[in-house]
Amino acid sequence: MNQYLVTGGAGFIGSHLVSRLLAGGASVRVFDDESSGDFGRLDGLAGDLERVRGDVRDVAALARATAGVDRVFHQAADVSVPRSVEDPVTTYAVNVTGTLNVLEAARAAGVRRVVMASSSAVYGDDPEMPKRESMTPRPISPYASSKLADEGLCEVWARCYGLETVALRYFNVYGPGQDPRSPYAAVIPRFVEAIAAGRRPTIFGDGEQTRDFVYVGDVVEANLLAMAAPGAPGRSFNVASGGGISLNRMLGVMGDVYGRTLTADHEPERAGDVEHSLADPGLAAEVLGFRAATPFAEGLRLTLAAGMVGGRGPRPKAAVDSGPAERAVGVG
Repeated sequence: MNQYLVTGGAGFIGSHLVSRLLAGGASVRVFDDESSGDFGRLDGLAGDLERVRGDVRDVAALARATAGVDRVFHQAADVSVPRSVEDPVTTYAVNVTGTLNVLEAARAAGVRRVVMASSSAVYGDDPEMPKRESMTPRPISPYASSKLADEGLCEVWARCYGLETVALRYFNVYGPGQDPRSPYAAVIPRFVEAIAAGRRPTIFGDGEQTRDFVYVGDVVEANLLAMAAPGAPGRSFNVASGGGISLNRMLGVMGDVYGRTLTADHEPERAGDVEHSLADPGLAAEVLGFRAATPFAEGLRLTLAAGMVGGRGPRPKAAVDSGPAERAVGVG
């Protein structure tokens, strides 16, 4: 049986990944400090699951967690752009030093491959669209800069030490289980939280900024493919749908699902936020065999039908199956 370590496995994306690995018969060890994750997300999952509470800044704890592991999914990170602007030292300690610690622990343990969560934020405010991996990164926040540094570490550890590493540049991930009460919450769960409370959601800026939304089930598949693809080590890949949607349009689609017109309040743009985000997913398709399979409206319906963490959030006008819209991918 394959033994996986998932750092940040009690978080939003990490918990979906853990669920999928267990369903495929893998043995999974989750390493999380619960600063933004919650081991309760894993309650009810069947299979060989071990939970380890620890911080990626703790070298000794990581070494113990990595012992006997074949492969590592590194999801743990401080992902808040505003927090990184306010406190760049902590962001770098968690994201950069933490990733260094993960890579060194993996190298010492003889791990076969590490797949790391990076971010579309590395592209920054470059106006060229769509974003391609061949573009020169232009990060505009400490968070984005930390993720670019992580990618550099992964590439160097692959070249110098032969540790197979893959970096996945997530675009705007959404899906069931995002916590609107978290300081790291993305736009969709925050909108749902506001609507559930009878408030108008808040848009920072005019709402014409665009995002490339990708459903969490598709992100999980990208991770599994990246762990197995022979041509992937030492490289970075976009994980996205390849379609841009403005926040105003997103609110309109959400209103269609709920069956009523929704409006928003507008506040000034936030420091470090990127105006437009649209990916070219071609390299991931070519090398990983990855193509996002979930249309935005369908993914939004699945998300709203499932509710946010704790079942919060109004239900859409038509009930839909809230099970994972994912294709079967082996985890061997």
